[in-house]
Amino acid sequence: MTVFDPTAEFAAIREGVANVCAAFPGAYWRDLDARRAYPKEFVDALIREGWLAAMIPEEFGGSGLNLQAAAVILEEIHRQGCNAAACHAQMYTMGTVLRHGNAGQKQKYLPGIADGSLRLQAFGVTEPTSGTDTLSLKTTARRDGGHYVVNGQKIWTSRAEHSDLMILLARTTPRDEVKSRTDGLSVFLIDMRDHLGKGLTIRPIRTMMNHATTEIFFDNMRIPADSLIGEEGKGFRYILSGMNSERILIAAECIGDAKWFIAKAAAYARERVVFGTPIGKNQGVQFPLARAQAHLMAAEAIVYRAAAMYDAGHNPGVEANTAKMLAADASWEAAEACVQTHGGFGFAEEYDVERKFREARLYQVAPISTNLILCHIAEQVLGLPKSYGEAR
Repeated sequence: MTVFDPTAEFAAIREGVANVCAAFPGAYWRDLDARRAYPKEFVDALIREGWLAAMIPEEFGGSGLNLQAAAVILEEIHRQGCNAAACHAQMYTMGTVLRHGNAGQKQKYLPGIADGSLRLQAFGVTEPTSGTDTLSLKTTARRDGGHYVVNGQKIWTSRAEHSDLMILLARTTPRDEVKSRTDGLSVFLIDMRDHLGKGLTIRPIRTMMNHATTEIFFDNMRIPADSLIGEEGKGFRYILSGMNSERILIAAECIGDAKWFIAKAAAYARERVVFGTPIGKNQGVQFPLARAQAHLMAAEAIVYRAAAMYDAGHNPGVEANTAKMLAADASWEAAEACVQTHGGFGFAEEYDVERKFREARLYQVAPISTNLILCHIAEQVLGLPKSYGEAR
């Protein structure tokens, strides 16, 4: 078979990431899963080798790589059977800081993030009552002299317990006072160490997979005015750019998961003998895996197309969302086929399939549901009427 790799230029990156992952086999992840523990050693290893500083400019101690390279890093982590969810936010939040942060903020935070002495892993956007309807969020930041006073709640803020810094989206102007419904939201870069227990409370949420997610409460939390990123009231636009990179990078993780599932299943199908013949000889086993492989290849193409558009300075909203949907579908299809191929052994912890199966299911829902992506494509590409929200 002729092999064309859209990421061939990043082969050295793949090799380097794979070498790190080799020190963290399935037994490491199974132990963490059983204890619901954070993979500190794994994250520390990625930091030590510079992979989490990939998108930070060289002048601040990073590698200055683009989103395509970052996507390869995260894809390879998942392809090797590991899980980047413990640290991927540092990459997809970086665009907000790099594109909209001022020189002082970059100098203050980026060197520490690059060398690992500071961790930017928390992204405070989603709220219990608004969900994906970001413009309806209720967390407020009221200006009070040289500070903002923050009140409200965030949910599904993953890694907050393991992060020093947080990107926070809050309303600074009431909805009934703005000219445009997208105005009035602002973005802040907060050092949570200064506020924990002093207006900031973090509570973990136990989920079906080991994801270290939390809910956060703000009670008159006073933050310096210079925590504001960019212009007050324009935060929704800044966050949208970050969401595009988030969708692309998580799509890349899904591609890595799909490759892991298919490789795992194919190896098992070649080796498992039933009725005197390898089960992989049966079309009933072959076809689901072959179909999953075909869908994986198609999804991979749009993922790296979206990443290339982002790097070229475009606003690939449709492509980023399409990539996330197709990649998540490909990984879930591959997961289903992998479990089915393994039969009962697919449910045994020692095979790692059930753990990865649970992890893969998340991306049918997060960071945005498939249904909303379809709504976005229908409206933005097909010109169909908006099917939800105020314009309905």
